[in-house]
Amino acid sequence: MAAYSKSAGKDVKRVMRKRKKGTLKSGPGGKGGTVKSRKQAIAIGLSEARKEGKKVPKKAKAKKK
Repeated sequence: MAAYSKSAGKDVKRVMRKRKKGTLKSGPGGKGGTVKSRKQAIAIGLSEARKEGKKVPKKAKAKKK
């Protein structure tokens, strides 16, 4: 079974387009700077999908030593 829902993938796709256009902003309410990193854009897309209740795996936790 898929780990991510199709709609979560669409959210990431939309965010990646915004990044490529240069209109994607970081931080709450988009008050931060322009996002240039691909990884950061993907993280923003997935966190938005999580907030909307879409099927996205939980964030990885730090492993104990």
